[in-house]
Amino acid sequence: MDDREIDLVLAEQRAYYSEIAADYELGAIPGWSGDDLDAALRAFAPAGDVLELACGPGSWTRQLAGLGARVTALDGSREMLAHASERLSGTPVRFIHADIFSWEPDRRYDAVVFGFWLSHVPPARFEAFWDLVARSLKPAGRVFFADDVYRTAGESVDEARWLVRRRLPGGASRVIVKIDEEPEQLERSLTELGWRITVTRAQGPFFWGEGERA
Repeated sequence: MDDREIDLVLAEQRAYYSEIAADYELGAIPGWSGDDLDAALRAFAPAGDVLELACGPGSWTRQLAGLGARVTALDGSREMLAHASERLSGTPVRFIHADIFSWEPDRRYDAVVFGFWLSHVPPARFEAFWDLVARSLKPAGRVFFADDVYRTAGESVDEARWLVRRRLPGGASRVIVKIDEEPEQLERSLTELGWRITVTRAQGPFFWGEGERA
């Protein structure tokens, strides 16, 4: 798949999340509680200036702000940002609407956080995405992320298994990126890119990672 084709898939992915913004949290993975990932985020103890990438409807944004961080939250969907800003009304969070794959940070942050986003990064954009994370961090900055390897039967639409078809509430569907790379392989891939990140398995299909540049 060339860059133009990847851009088209990413545009469809942004459209999908805009279209499900109002119902996003109703589609939680079966058995999901989030308690262990929430505990891991609290233990990570984000402080100072924190950048949250792909903030969605603001579930983690609220937690980050509640932990005392000064939060900048970015998402490619205006609809998701509308839900996030409504949820955090009165909270001093800076929201940015931008495509993560073309956005450039306007400052450096003490921490970069993203939840359930990394699996939506195409393999061909993986290295560039982590370069963006590096450019967003102060020299001693840290990164925290969480994700899953959950799949439903028959949703893959390509042989490489990184494109899936997701249904919309009205019956239509969109093709989006969904990588199910195992935590151990992800940790090795990040080491090769110059990161010192530990990826930890959580309950069920979930995992989290935390660390810094090597």
